[in-house]
Amino acid sequence: MINNSRRLVGVLLWSLGWYTASAQLQQWNVDKAGVNRQTTELVKGPGKITWAALKKDRMSSVDSSQTPPDLVFQITLPRSGTYEMITYAVTEQNIDSLVQQGKVETSRLKIQFTGQRPTQRIVFDSWNHSSQIAGKFDFSSPRQQVKIWLPKGIRLQYIAFKPYTPPTVPAAAQLYKPAIVPRPGRPRLWLNEESFPVIKARLLTGENKAAWDKVKTTALQPFPFVFDPEKEVFYNTALEQAAENKAFYYLMTGDTTIGRQAVELITRYLTMLEFGNVKYGDITREVGRAIYTGALVYDWCYPLLDASTKQTLRYHMMRQAREMEIGWPPFDNSAINGHGNEAQVNRDLLAMSIAIYDEDPLPYQYASYIILEQLVPMRKFEYASPRHDQGVDYGAYRFGWEMHAAWLFYRMTGRPVFDDNIKNLPYWWLYMRLPDGTMLHDGDMFSVRAHRKTSYWKQPQTMLLCYAYANDPILKAEFEREGGLPDNPVLFLLVNDPALKPDTSLASLPLSKDYGNVIGAMVARTGWNNQPGSNDVVAQIKGGGYHFGNHQHADAGALEIYYHGLQLGHVGLYLSYGTPYDFNFNKRSVSHSMMLARDPSEPLLFRTEANDGGSRFSQRFPVTPAETTTDPWFNYGTVISASYNPVTAERPGYSYFKADLTAAYAAKMHQYTRGFCFLNLGREDVPAAIILTDDMTTTQASFKKYWQITTLQQPEQTPAGFVLHNTVNGITGKTQVNMLLPKPENRETVILSGDSATSTFGFSYKVNSPAVYRIMVSPKTAQQQDRYLTVFQMIRENAAPLPVSFYETTQSYVITIGNRIVVMAPGTNAIDSTFSVAVPADQSYEIVLAGLAPGFWNITDNEGKVVQHMNIAPGKNTWSFYPKTGTYRVAPGRPYKDIRK
Repeated sequence: MINNSRRLVGVLLWSLGWYTASAQLQQWNVDKAGVNRQTTELVKGPGKITWAALKKDRMSSVDSSQTPPDLVFQITLPRSGTYEMITYAVTEQNIDSLVQQGKVETSRLKIQFTGQRPTQRIVFDSWNHSSQIAGKFDFSSPRQQVKIWLPKGIRLQYIAFKPYTPPTVPAAAQLYKPAIVPRPGRPRLWLNEESFPVIKARLLTGENKAAWDKVKTTALQPFPFVFDPEKEVFYNTALEQAAENKAFYYLMTGDTTIGRQAVELITRYLTMLEFGNVKYGDITREVGRAIYTGALVYDWCYPLLDASTKQTLRYHMMRQAREMEIGWPPFDNSAINGHGNEAQVNRDLLAMSIAIYDEDPLPYQYASYIILEQLVPMRKFEYASPRHDQGVDYGAYRFGWEMHAAWLFYRMTGRPVFDDNIKNLPYWWLYMRLPDGTMLHDGDMFSVRAHRKTSYWKQPQTMLLCYAYANDPILKAEFEREGGLPDNPVLFLLVNDPALKPDTSLASLPLSKDYGNVIGAMVARTGWNNQPGSNDVVAQIKGGGYHFGNHQHADAGALEIYYHGLQLGHVGLYLSYGTPYDFNFNKRSVSHSMMLARDPSEPLLFRTEANDGGSRFSQRFPVTPAETTTDPWFNYGTVISASYNPVTAERPGYSYFKADLTAAYAAKMHQYTRGFCFLNLGREDVPAAIILTDDMTTTQASFKKYWQITTLQQPEQTPAGFVLHNTVNGITGKTQVNMLLPKPENRETVILSGDSATSTFGFSYKVNSPAVYRIMVSPKTAQQQDRYLTVFQMIRENAAPLPVSFYETTQSYVITIGNRIVVMAPGTNAIDSTFSVAVPADQSYEIVLAGLAPGFWNITDNEGKVVQHMNIAPGKNTWSFYPKTGTYRVAPGRPYKDIRK
């Protein structure tokens, strides 16, 4: 292909490392350029500044291939190689007024270097304004003629060049010798010699036939594409899909005519493809998709590639690789978190490296090092808690790319490289699903829009890869509920087994789920009726484990309750990453239902301006299990207890969770524990209740504490607490909130609404969305330690709440609600001494003991007869029993009779 040899010289020099010797910037002002006086004028600015601009009567010539350039620079660089070009320009209008009016448009100039085709690059936009990196360019000669065509309304001041410095390759990656390498032979992407006949045999079976018909129709249809290597084209999704379909069709049928069409289409496309210096819209995802498509064609159509075509495809895939956010070599970002944990390495560069391994093994050395030596061990540690630290939306999105890596290695070698715990993680999304089709909130949620209207949450590509990898019928049913994957029939055919029948029932799953100690949480439900009009209650409590930054929120101890709509939970919106609203409200504790404690001198980090009193906000993330567990920064508390008993129709059961969250609140906190007991009451009118305990001791009494819940509908304040409500499908659910401690005379309450509800203690962040409300309860008297005890009852429409009675002992709270008597440890310490519980005669009761110290216990009745022996397990700390009327003594230890009698 034209200009390939010249460009490859630059890439080879770059790969040898010559460029590290110098990072000197060389600048050429416009007054040093040859000026086309018919189109362009030089304008004097303040001091010695000179700008070049189009004359008033001239239109922009950027899009014209026939018009002579407006400026011509003759430049001499230190040596041939790869350089970054920088431009500096201003608008002819005042930029401040444009920003205020929201009218900063993207302007592009056209550039042409010696012997290369013209290219358009952004010279001014709303992101970087005047100073722009126009891109990376390969020069086979240090002397270059640079032609510039100016856009209308822009004044160019200078162009500059500096040697391009690629990402540094870690020493371990330089020396890495992968133990797992691609096998000889083709194909090796998504299928190998063992899986190839299996996939081919499934094409016409069951649901695969419809997908195969789609592939066949697309593959046999010509795709029009005008090839001109002297012009550049932007990203073309339809073309890439056509090339992929044609390549797969050739692989399955051996139709060389269609296979050659795939090769020609992708080769010509990659030759012309240019993203320029576009950075908006996370363009690296589109860059990666182009590389991935090229890799598929390279591998699946390998017998049709001659040496020249292989070289062209490799060059252009590598050319695009260095434009990705992670860079090339791929070490500009970590693949553990952030955009680097998406498709860039897990799919795009890994696929490319496998495809071209025979001709160039170095890319595979780097990609396999990142995945096998960094990502795989970290995920084995993290996914011991089967939920994703990046939340519902970003977690599903990023996990889907990790599943690509899992599949690519599995199909390449025939054996898995990721720990089997990745098969358990997808069940988190089943537990988070709500009857209105949305999800409980966790992390930044791009699926929740500013208007807050509900829509059915879906990530079907991730679910496809998950159920197929685990051969799981329950997950396959979830994939189908999410609408399947009609727009990607090739991927569907590669992994779907039509013999696996979906299991649409979730009845086999426990109604409560504990998520372990790495990312502590519990989800408790009253049922699996995820249909409109469902009377199910779904609740989530979070806390304990580690904090992994990025899209994870500062939400240690956050509570969320759904009953005919969100009753309380997170009220922030993910509108744009890193904005003042995002970093000071949405991601922070202040937008969640949790405790705040304000230390006026607490340092502000990560571009924050507001002190919200919450748990530690972090944008740092660990990259190894050892770093996670040894660096105190990532410590976000400890799960003390997580337990639930089997739920049946006769005995609906309880779910108990308790976490020490002291570490999450850093230096201002001496001790803080939050306890949660979910009672599945088995009633239509009051299906569930929650008992919430908070025991907080700050390092200074002057640090004001706020017990906070956030909600979307205006709450009603009552003498006992509050009434929350929401409505879905014409059915209203309410939550009766009884605050038992502090007592009414010892607390003060503020309900924030309007703009004040999206403010963070003096910093206001206006959001164009429906109203939110924040209820904040503080002790009237400042003291270091404060305890809260709160009972939440979820009540159907106009039903009456159940009566609540309560008393306190030296070691416990005793709460009676409905047919439950709950003995619950109030603070950090477990109940470790003898106590008694009285059972009234008015109805049958279940006694729930929550927060018992581990070890042997016994229960005796009024006559001293042992009713039960108990062995309380560490980390569970619970027991329940169904007594007759009377008073029962619960004591630690084992009762022994005197054997001499």
